[in-house]
Amino acid sequence: MSKIVATAVINGANKIVTECEEFLNKAIKEKGESQKVEFPDTAFYLPMANALLGAEVKTLGEMKPILKEAKSLLHTPPSEHLWLPYLGDTLDSGIGTLLAEEMICVLRYLYGQEPQVDCEGFFSDTILRTLGIQLVDGRMPGFAAVLGAAPDNKTAVEIVREYQKRSILCFVGCSTNGRSIIDQLKEEGVEMGWDAYIVPFGRDTISAIYPLHWAIRGALTFGGHKKGEALKCLTYCKNRVFAFGVTLGALDDMKYATGAGAINMGFPIIADTDIPEIRPTGICTYEHLVSEKDHKKIVPTSIEVRGVKVKISEIPIPVSYSPAFEGERVRREQMFVQFGGKYSDAFEFVTAKDLNDVEDGKISVVGIETDKMEDGKAYPLGVLVEVAGRKMQKDFEPILERQIHSFLNEAMGIFHMGQRNMCWVRISKVAHEKGFKLAHFGTILHARMHEVFGAIVDKCQVTILTNEADVKKHMEGAIKVYNERDERMAGMTDESVDTFMSCQLCQSFAPNHLCVIKPERLGLCGAYSYLDAKASFELTPTGPNQPIKKGECIDPVKGEWKGINEFIYQKSNKTLERFHGYSIMDFCETSCGCFECIVAILPEVNGFMIVNREYSGMTPCGMKFTTLAGSVGGGAQTPGFMGIGRLYIVSKKFISADGGLKRIVWMPKEMKEALGDKLKKRCEELGDPDLVNKIADETNATTMEELMPYLEKVKHPASSMPALI
Repeated sequence: MSKIVATAVINGANKIVTECEEFLNKAIKEKGESQKVEFPDTAFYLPMANALLGAEVKTLGEMKPILKEAKSLLHTPPSEHLWLPYLGDTLDSGIGTLLAEEMICVLRYLYGQEPQVDCEGFFSDTILRTLGIQLVDGRMPGFAAVLGAAPDNKTAVEIVREYQKRSILCFVGCSTNGRSIIDQLKEEGVEMGWDAYIVPFGRDTISAIYPLHWAIRGALTFGGHKKGEALKCLTYCKNRVFAFGVTLGALDDMKYATGAGAINMGFPIIADTDIPEIRPTGICTYEHLVSEKDHKKIVPTSIEVRGVKVKISEIPIPVSYSPAFEGERVRREQMFVQFGGKYSDAFEFVTAKDLNDVEDGKISVVGIETDKMEDGKAYPLGVLVEVAGRKMQKDFEPILERQIHSFLNEAMGIFHMGQRNMCWVRISKVAHEKGFKLAHFGTILHARMHEVFGAIVDKCQVTILTNEADVKKHMEGAIKVYNERDERMAGMTDESVDTFMSCQLCQSFAPNHLCVIKPERLGLCGAYSYLDAKASFELTPTGPNQPIKKGECIDPVKGEWKGINEFIYQKSNKTLERFHGYSIMDFCETSCGCFECIVAILPEVNGFMIVNREYSGMTPCGMKFTTLAGSVGGGAQTPGFMGIGRLYIVSKKFISADGGLKRIVWMPKEMKEALGDKLKKRCEELGDPDLVNKIADETNATTMEELMPYLEKVKHPASSMPALI
């Protein structure tokens, strides 16, 4: 091994440990040894010390043994003529560096110096469970820690975009000569954050401990290893967490020392400068320290050195395409045109045809293309996907249809939300300038339907509609089919089956959320019924829809089963212990952000209101839908508040433990009309056919002061029911 590298690592480690010692002594002097210290939202205390030493550090005084251990790992730089044939002293110094950096960062939190401006700082356990599992099960092939600054902004953007294309999570930070890649990306308007797969952690080398925390907690969280099992934890990182470091610009001693710590974990370092290389394998799977000065090759070189297996969807469209762009938002000021939402009619529809009726790869745009559209305007949109295959079944149509959301969202500069005839799509100015057109929606859908559903899809053709008359005509037919799909559930009851279905499709947005889909309750997005979820499981056995054996019935009224409780505990990252399928007041179902409606308690009138996302007005609870949604989502159980699918309102099991439909005192007029005969029929079944009119809407009341006298006037049944609170 190069004496130059060893000297730099050992010198850097000594500097960092000395800084740690001085900072700790200062903190103890000012605040005392009993002062509590912690990183936010973690069960692993100081994660590196916890994993490698088995320590549970809670106070300043408890940091002293960790500092002593870090100091014991330091070594004297090799003499001028000494050649080190092994990494021992260097690796020891690397571990000492990680322990010291961790302590410095937790002290910064104590003094309010972290997180740094525009940076994430410490990654919480929630974030770890949200995305970390994707690293170890292969969905996200790896992550890159990009440190320093590129020679210019353009190069910085190109590097992170190349990682995004490969679905590699990119942590960015540190600085070179006072310049950070974080600022380079900001200056170029690059969206950063977890959804974008570009996460800024901090602007100095010390903060590089945060991505390494992420990795070591993976061993404790997903690998099942115990605190203090250092070798097992480090080996797990090497074998299961495909991470690597990329340094841009000159390396100083502190970066060398941090890099040595990463190498202990099996993470190689790739530099864009002329540095001494460490090519022999040993600690890392392949090489340890590699120089790659060509910035166009640095991404493939880093992937090769780490042994990351990537799969790129090569789709012939003018923008980048990857799951890394699925969470991208296109804000109004970034938008070129939009479709659907509350701005225009829009729908998307997948239908199965005979093989002879589908021309594979045929893509048609009926109406104007984007090059004829005006900047900032809203247009109608119809997305008609016709598929055929020897194994294709009608039951599979809604499964394919729901994936339109992900397929289109993964194109850079495209925003998609919702489904069926409640979708909302935006194309950004940047995507438009690059030449993206509506026909490219067809290109994406054709390619992805074959790639993901190749087992059942032999042919696929796509028609895009933008003429209002065509959209309205075809949407009427689509709505008829949507209704027919919903009617398939008629006659099935929760009691008639011994297995419910789960849906974890939205855990990328709400990590602790999952839907429990039953014959008498569809998913809160409105797109998945019980039969849909069953078909999805048959189609993709390892997918987001999994069967749940009900098991022993604990409470038939509130809807609690032992098997359901056990399942949601495991699948909610062990945050939800109990589940009541028929109650909104006790252990209710969680919500993500895709719900069609929100049910909210109105204690003043002993009832509930329902508001759908299309309604933009004020509601009796004093909040509009958008404000209310912010307090309902996120995967938490919020008694008295719940996101639901629209059709659940007319189910016999709709909050039946709390009084059911008779508890509803307000809902928008549009929703009453949309539910139409189904709502009237349900009211008749309850023996109160006039209940529809007793439920207030915005024409009767939008405030509590207006609602209370209205309910008294119409003698709404909620007032005579048992108290909710």
